[in-house]
Amino acid sequence: MDKSKRPFLKSKRPFLKSKRPFLKSKRSFRRRLPPIQPGDRIDYRNMSLISRFISEQGKILPRRLNRLTLKQQRLITIAIKQARILSLLPFVNNQEQLKKNKSTAIARKKYKSGGKKYKSDGKKYKSDGKK
Repeated sequence: MDKSKRPFLKSKRPFLKSKRPFLKSKRSFRRRLPPIQPGDRIDYRNMSLISRFISEQGKILPRRLNRLTLKQQRLITIAIKQARILSLLPFVNNQEQLKKNKSTAIARKKYKSGGKKYKSDGKKYKSDGKK
């Protein structure tokens, strides 16, 4: 058969641009240090270690962010939970929410001190100040 009549036959090397297609490039990379050293004890009393694995909101960071092994992540999680139960750590670290609560409490006090003109059933209060 002629080559013109066989248009879909594969060539010997169809998509290989280089002679070594599967060799990876030799890029240098910086090996990251493990977050937990071999001498570190994972314990609920070791607050400097535990605090590295908690977010600003007080949540336990996931393993892919911590770069921990599965066993280390489990031990860290148990230690954090024990520290929370013993009141060494807060369950939720919500400084912003406390500020919001304070501002709403002040607004409520102002609203209450201003006095209502109507009861909940729609009737007016007496003029002598009694309800």
